[in-house]
Amino acid sequence: MARIETPRRIRGTQDIFGDEQRRFAHVLATFERVRALYCFQRIDIPVFESTAVFARSLGETTDVVSKEMYTFEDRGGDSLTLRPEFTAGIARAYLTEGWQQFAPLKLTTSGPVFRYERPQKGRFRQFHQIDAEVIGAAEPAADVELLVLADQLLCELGISEGVTLQLNTLGDAATREAWREALVAHFEAHRGELSEDSLTRLEKNPMRILDSKDPRDRPVADSAPDIDAYLTPEARAFFEAVTAGLDAAGVAWERNARLVRGLDYYRHTAFEFVTDRLGSQGTVLAGGRYDGLIGSLGGPDTAGVGWAAGVERLAMLLEEPAAATIDAVVVPMGADAEARATGIVADLRRAGVAVEMAYKGKMKARMAKADALGARFAIIIGDDELAKGVAAVKTLGAGTQAEVAFADLAEALR
Repeated sequence: MARIETPRRIRGTQDIFGDEQRRFAHVLATFERVRALYCFQRIDIPVFESTAVFARSLGETTDVVSKEMYTFEDRGGDSLTLRPEFTAGIARAYLTEGWQQFAPLKLTTSGPVFRYERPQKGRFRQFHQIDAEVIGAAEPAADVELLVLADQLLCELGISEGVTLQLNTLGDAATREAWREALVAHFEAHRGELSEDSLTRLEKNPMRILDSKDPRDRPVADSAPDIDAYLTPEARAFFEAVTAGLDAAGVAWERNARLVRGLDYYRHTAFEFVTDRLGSQGTVLAGGRYDGLIGSLGGPDTAGVGWAAGVERLAMLLEEPAAATIDAVVVPMGADAEARATGIVADLRRAGVAVEMAYKGKMKARMAKADALGARFAIIIGDDELAKGVAAVKTLGAGTQAEVAFADLAEALR
């Protein structure tokens, strides 16, 4: 008989369990709690979309579209793509579901996203993001609220130490066009000093040369003109309103004039929360204003601003999570006690008490299990207890023990 080969986990994926799962769950629970404080609504959108949604929104020439998307043809012949990010799907939903009537909308979501890239520390091909967006608000106050939300999230996760908010403006459409022309002229004058990748970007996406990691590009990129000389009065006033709002909210920030977003639909605010605690891949949360995105998907001109953060990367920054604890372990001794304990456990759980059953091994082994699970109490039921209608409740930390009537267990454990 042929040996059956055990299936392997797909490269770039992960099975999340134990301490790792507790970190992961803590990030999501904290995000849900904080977003509720800011009155953001939770939404959930499909894991896959028409490929055109991402090709239009992310740009045909970006690495995500050209190299990293999981795209396939379904049985009906349609081209579908597993989402590489959330914003495009949320924008599509805003249009197709008629959510314009509810604008401005403050939305959050979370879940898996998919990119075919080289797996490395904190990076996977199926990974998870949390995402926050404000759609239909053109005011700088929307940018400020999202940034303060992000800052509070990092603080409440206990990971804000050593994380810096870097901020830039990309200006309005007139600003971007004037700056783009100046950048192209600068880079054209130094073509011979640029890397091959940057020469390609020069034709398609010249702003991306500014954040090139290739050492050959840095002298040329560092000497490129800043956007400030090309800001319209309106764009300058917008950025000043954002920075004043952050100052008023007590959120520290620093200017990074080389922080860019290459696609034309990005406007005004661009930002990243960065740290040196994750090696060279130091961004933990990033976003910006994308006033031209919904228009690029065929909708009316609609303001939008948002951010996303990788759950795995946030979880890596957390302190060691506290071990999970439960209220009690029920220890039945004998068949009759086991039968009665089944009902007791069900009643306690319905009363909101977290309970586990230790039904294997000798008394010593069962009590050891109660200790290992971090239970506060052990509820011991044997023939004597059954005869009296009580349980022996042992407080594990103190070592004390008392008899409690079965009907009173839930109240006693509280």
